[in-house]
Order: sequence, then C-alpha cells, then structure tokens
Amino acid sequence: MKGASNPKVLPVVARLWRYLSRRRAVVLVAFLVMLLSNLLALVVPMLSGAAIDAIGTKAGGVNFPAVFSNCFWMLICYAASAFLSYLLSLMLIHLSQTVVQSLRQDIFQNLMRLPVSYFDKHPVGNIISCICYDVDTIGASLSTDLIQICTSVITVLGSLVMLLILSPSLSMVMLVTIPVTTLFSRWQMKRMHPLFRRRSQKLGELGGLMEESVTAGRTVATYACEEAMLRRFERKNIEAMDAYYEADAKSVLLGPMVNFINNISLAVGSVLGAMLCLAQQLTLGAVSSFVLYSRKFSGPIREAANIVSEIQAAAAAAERVFRLMDEAPEAPDKKNALPLSDVEGNIGFEKVSFHYNEGEEVLHDINIDIPKGSIVAIVGPTGAGKTTVVNLLMRFYDVQSGKITVDGANIQEVIRRDLRMAYAMVLQDSWLFSGSVYENIAYGNENATLEQVIAAAKAAKIHQHIMSLPQGYDTLLEDGGQNFSKGQRQLLTIARAMLIDANMLILDEATSNVDPNTELEINEAMHRLMKGKTCFVIAHRLSTIENADLILVMDKGRLVEQGTHQELLQNHSFYYKFYCEQFKKYK
Repeated sequence: MKGASNPKVLPVVARLWRYLSRRRAVVLVAFLVMLLSNLLALVVPMLSGAAIDAIGTKAGGVNFPAVFSNCFWMLICYAASAFLSYLLSLMLIHLSQTVVQSLRQDIFQNLMRLPVSYFDKHPVGNIISCICYDVDTIGASLSTDLIQICTSVITVLGSLVMLLILSPSLSMVMLVTIPVTTLFSRWQMKRMHPLFRRRSQKLGELGGLMEESVTAGRTVATYACEEAMLRRFERKNIEAMDAYYEADAKSVLLGPMVNFINNISLAVGSVLGAMLCLAQQLTLGAVSSFVLYSRKFSGPIREAANIVSEIQAAAAAAERVFRLMDEAPEAPDKKNALPLSDVEGNIGFEKVSFHYNEGEEVLHDINIDIPKGSIVAIVGPTGAGKTTVVNLLMRFYDVQSGKITVDGANIQEVIRRDLRMAYAMVLQDSWLFSGSVYENIAYGNENATLEQVIAAAKAAKIHQHIMSLPQGYDTLLEDGGQNFSKGQRQLLTIARAMLIDANMLILDEATSNVDPNTELEINEAMHRLMKGKTCFVIAHRLSTIENADLILVMDKGRLVEQGTHQELLQNHSFYYKFYCEQFKKYK
C-alpha cells in the first residue's frame, strides 16, 4: 500500500515524452525560442544596473547617453522577449493539442480492441470522463505548465550565474534556500499525489452518474425518482467537492511557504548588499542588479510551487489515461487460426460450460446440434443464460470447457472477425448513430446500394415512414434517432440486419418495441428473408416463436428441454408450465 501512494510523475512524464518526441523539430525550435526569450529577459537587470551607475559616473552630472543607451536596449530586450514568449505560447498550444489528438486517437483505438467484458464491468461515464476531462487536463498542463517549468529552469540557472558574477559571497545567501525549498517541495508532493489521484477518481464517478442519469432520463421521470437521483448526485457531487477541496487545500501550502523562504533570503541579501555598497565593495547599480536577479531567481521557484497542484492533477489524469490505454485488448486469434468463409450455418454445442466469475457457473454442460437453415428459439426465465448463449456464439466470451462449432470448425480455432461477420444481429436495445437513415441501414454493408437499402426497409415495414419524411432516406437521425419512435428505431435496426449478407442471424427480443400488428408484419417478412439461414431468436413472448424449428428451454444455466412447440407442450414439463403461465398472463 505504501508504494501505491508514492508519486509516479517520472514514468508518466517519460510516456508523455514519447508523444512529444514524435515532433522533435517543433520541440527543438520551441526550446531555442524559449532559451532566447529568457536570455534576453536576463540581460535587462544588468542593463538596469549599468544605467543606475551611469547616473553618477560624472562628477556633478549624469552620463545621459549611457543612461538612454541602456534604457533603449532594455526596451528592445523586453519587446523581443515578449514577442518570443507569445510565439512560444502559440507553438506549445499547437504542440499540446497534437499530443491531445494523438492520446485520444490511441485511447479510442485501444477501446475498439477491448473485449466486450471490459464494457460490461466499467461505467461508460468513467470512460468518457477519461477521454475528455483527463486528456484535456494533460493538454492544458502541456500548453501552460510546461512553458512555466522550462522557463523557470532557464531563469533560475541564468539568474544564479549572474548572481555569482556580481558577488560570489553574497550569492551564498540565495543558495541556502535551494535545498530547503527542494526538500519541502518533495515532501509536499508526496502528500499531494494520492489526493489528486482520488480527485480524478471521484470526478470520473460523478461523470459516470451524470451519463447514467441523462441516458435514463425517461425512466427517472416515469418512476418519479427525480428526488432519489438528486440525492445520489448530491452525494457524489459532495464527494467530488471534498476530494477537490482536500487536494487543492493541501497543495496551496507549498506556494506561500516557498514564497516565505525566498522573501527571507531576499531581505537578508538586500541588507548585506547595502552593507557591501557602503563599504564600497559593490556599486549601487550592482546591488540593484543583484536584487533584480534575486527576484528572478526566487520568482520562478515560487511560481513553480504554485503550479505543483496543476502538475499533480495532470499526473493523476495521465495515470488514468495510460491505465485505460494499458488495458489488455481482446485476445488475438491463434497463429494458425483458420479463415471462415462460405458459412452454411451448422452449429454445435458440445459439453459447453461457462462462468463470468470464478465459482459462479452460468451455463452447465450444454449439448445442442443445430442443422443449417434452422430457426432456433431460446426461451426461459430471466437469468436462465439465454443472452450468454449469444455471447458465446459471437465469441464475446470464450467457453471454459467444451466447444462450439460452426460447420464442424471449433470457433476458437477460426478468425474471430470472420466468425462475427458471419452473423447479423438485432438487439433489444436499438443502436443508431447520428447520420442519415441510409447510412444507418447500410452500416454493416458499406457497399449497399440505395435499391438494396430500400428493399430491406420495405421488408422491415419502415419504408413508408421513411418516405413520409421531408428528405426521405437522406433524413438525419438526431442524437441516436431521438426523432424516431422507439419502435421505428427497432425497425431500422431490423432493416440493417436484413441487409447484411450473412447466413446466420441473431434476434434478441427484436420485436419487443413494436405493436402486435407491426410485429405480425415483421415476422412474416423476416420468415421470408430468414429462409435458408440459421436463426437464433431470444424471446420472452412465446407466441412469437411457436413456428420455430427448434425451441431450447433454459433454466438456471441448464438446457432442460428442446424440441418443437407442439412436442414441448405434449411433454407437460417445464415449457408447458412456462407457456401456460404466460398464456394466462396474456389471455
């Protein structure tokens, strides 16, 4: 546990440097611009001291040419330094945004490779918070904090050199503050890092709850649970606020303490400088330059202390980002994995057992033989394992024992992409993206023509509604299809599945969101289009699967019965009781 609380800033910086190093030329130019800008700023105190000394170089008079000359060059140095600083800011903003773009691209690329099990276990809001908030925090740190840190290092080193040139003995006073400041800063950073890590975690949890609440807004209103959601949000919001406050409250101590230490050294240095001036060991201009360099020496240290909290926040955000990027992708296909083409649709389950969590078996010793072209219905009470069967068919999860075969080939021995492309699927929760109706229907078949899309829409009984829209198939779906009813969105996803050239079809409660009349029409159309395909239908309403070639009856992870509707009714067993209960319910 002790190691978990230690800062991990250096590994994070090393990984961020990999992104920066891809743009070495920009980084090098930015460094040179920053170096020149700071060197010009460091010349100014020396010119200021020379101007002060020029006031008393002539007895009874002032060397105005020297004063004006030094002031002119001070103005030039300040103007050039300001311009270069502006140019540097633009370069680093561009650099930080390219890094942010690369980070987001890499995160999303890895997300697309993660197994379905990852999304089953992690809240969507937390993932979105990581991609948006955490990456933005890193970008802001790169564009502002990076400038300040690098500038501080150059300014401190340059000021120290000038202090040693002006008065080595007097510089020793300033040097005493360095180890004191360093030790205090390291101690404070060790305390702060776990606090900022907790802050990022709580903000992620808050984002997850917000995403959940907005997505389920209709459900919240339906059950009048607004007050309950408000209480949950208030609790999470307070936790996030407390984590934010604790991290920031403890981090603000560093700035004032470093400022206090530096001010003491500056006061002592000023007094000793005045004494040396009175002893004629230093000129007044040299003392003035020394004071200015002292402020330049201590100022960046104080500023760096003030941004430590931002650096810690960026480090904690980067840890979350890299943790997401380091999530193991879906296991690759075996080296000798076989391609799967010209699938006929013969499916076999041989002694298949499976569990999501160790010791909690979900499927037990399942044996099924499904010939090609069969319509197979999977029924059973909630939690019986129906959806798990689909997960295994698609290899969203792999079985722990036994095997599943397609046309005699073990699906764990074939290319996973080929297997999934062999299926068309319609889920209970319709998923549509913000695009045209045509693009949504053709999502699984990029080469589909408009005529093919229209044919699929007609078969799904949604064509007439599409044509009633102002722009027909070019109509844009707003926010995942919110300008369509739930049933209409379901019909669009059914049309999409019908358009995919696959010999196997999975329908998971595909008609649950349509009215009975439309359901009958869809079933008629689907039976025509499913001819010759192996189809798996998960349904709770048994009236929808009475004509299935094979009904698999699941209960508590076991296959308790299988057969046709009439055969199962004649058995007067589990299916018969299940059917009678539902018949009474829907009588």
